[in-house]
Amino acid sequence: MSKLFASLGCVICLAAASPHARAADDAATRFHAIYTREWSWRQEQFQGLDDEDSQGAPSDHLPRVDASTQAMRERYWSDVLEKLDAIKPAELHGEDAVDYAVYHDQIETQLADQHFRTWEMPFNSDSGFWSDLGFTARVTYARPQEYRDYIGKLRDIPRYFREETDNMRLGLARGFSQPKIILQGRTQSISEVADAPGEQNLFYTPFRHMPSSIPAAEQARLRAAALAAIKQDVIPAYARLLDFMRDEYIPKARTDIAAEDLPDGKAFYQAQIREYTTLDMTPDAIHQLGLQQVAIIHQQMLETIRQTGFKGSFADFLHFLRTDPRFYAKTPDELLKDAAWIAKEVDGKVGDYIGRLPRRRFAIEPVPADLAPIYTGGRGGPGIYLVNTYDLPSRPLYSLPALTLHESSPGHALQMPLAAEMHGLPDFRRYSYISAYGEGWALYCEYLGQEMGIYHTPYEQFGYLSYQAWRAARLVVDTGIHHLHWTRQQAQDYLRENTALADHEIETEVDRYIAWPAQALSYYLGEMAIRDDRARAEQALGRKFDIRAFHDAVLSTGSVPLPVLNARIDQFIADGGKSPYADEKHCDCKSP
Repeated sequence: MSKLFASLGCVICLAAASPHARAADDAATRFHAIYTREWSWRQEQFQGLDDEDSQGAPSDHLPRVDASTQAMRERYWSDVLEKLDAIKPAELHGEDAVDYAVYHDQIETQLADQHFRTWEMPFNSDSGFWSDLGFTARVTYARPQEYRDYIGKLRDIPRYFREETDNMRLGLARGFSQPKIILQGRTQSISEVADAPGEQNLFYTPFRHMPSSIPAAEQARLRAAALAAIKQDVIPAYARLLDFMRDEYIPKARTDIAAEDLPDGKAFYQAQIREYTTLDMTPDAIHQLGLQQVAIIHQQMLETIRQTGFKGSFADFLHFLRTDPRFYAKTPDELLKDAAWIAKEVDGKVGDYIGRLPRRRFAIEPVPADLAPIYTGGRGGPGIYLVNTYDLPSRPLYSLPALTLHESSPGHALQMPLAAEMHGLPDFRRYSYISAYGEGWALYCEYLGQEMGIYHTPYEQFGYLSYQAWRAARLVVDTGIHHLHWTRQQAQDYLRENTALADHEIETEVDRYIAWPAQALSYYLGEMAIRDDRARAEQALGRKFDIRAFHDAVLSTGSVPLPVLNARIDQFIADGGKSPYADEKHCDCKSP
């Protein structure tokens, strides 16, 4: 009998003998159908969005965001969750069981946002629907159809903005708005588009350098169409939005800052904690954990100060770091080149710590000028590491190694492309981003920089520790603001006293926490989970522990809730610490 028929016979025998196997097949089939259909629907719902976290498909128009569409989405996801709950997780096996846990969490999060109507507050302190559109202007286009789609989206901006401002009015009417205190100066990115004519406009950017493969006559037609759309649609839409923000939204915005002061605020803040940490922790528990961790890191910072030979108090040392010119770049180019040097040093070492690396590389560029004054110090993702060169006295060089490890490699610019290249995972795992996992991994990479030898001086080690204290302090500050009703000043003072962050960065960071409840909690809690997983694996495996295999196990999951990651490492330990790629002949998965 041939091996093919022998194998087929075994399958038939097992199917006939095992009703559990038939139930598992049925559950898996239903589950695959649910997520395949929903993911396709989700792509259609958000088509045309090109922001940094977009899940939308390419399109010549922007998505609908009006209240009736939002209600329809809530009904759709409710139906999806009902179908998911009808499947018994115990009937799913292998990766299907993992996929189910990840997907169920995704749908619950989508529904929670719809339930609390977060779409009525479609912006935070450093980004919003109008600035997210700027990503479409910074994409490289290669074909005429891509340019035509882009122009179609420009034409659709007036409708899109009307729906967003209508949603914001609904939020204002029920007291669900951003706090007035963080809105001053937040209209600059709107006015810069509204006030820039023709070829000076941000949205003309893709037409300044068009590929030579497009005939000159076609280029001329596309440029003319773009200029017409900018004049007739883009500039008027941004001008109306600017008037709305200045004359209506900001004057009517709420005067309190705590998330728990919003409608159904306690439940809303707890839901945001669940979304961004994937854990069921209370604000009080998180606050106490933050206080404990800041105290531990503070002692490490004191020891590092002693290594520098500095004589004086902790506050004196922070003042020294914030004011001595040796710690600051003199030009934007100097900051960018130092970041590139660090990233290249990491490049030469990362293969000793991670077995499988992504094929995609990343560029290092400055944060766009229209965003820089209110943007974070850096941000990374697929293909890009943005370094904020605005206000150089707030960008210390001693923190640059930690920032680079976090935002570029082995942080965001490595993890996110690697997940997208995991073709064995369903798309909802390859292209979705869970903050606790993604930010936890990036913060863990700062910790890993010690083992990689990236911190060369006690000052750079202090910069790393200051960044650790900053993320631990977020546990204190975020819950302090949104649960314990701290003032903006209290939050700023806490960061000023416990970290080496510059005043400008402290101010922009606190406003970010006010505007984006619970997101700041994801970093340190995510890093703690990964470090705890590693300690557990090291203890269980002893000499069999392989750092490359462990990191491959963490990175092979795609973006997952922390409990799912914990279970993955349990399996890694049970498998004897073997890399998930150990059986692939083309992959060298052994430590050097």
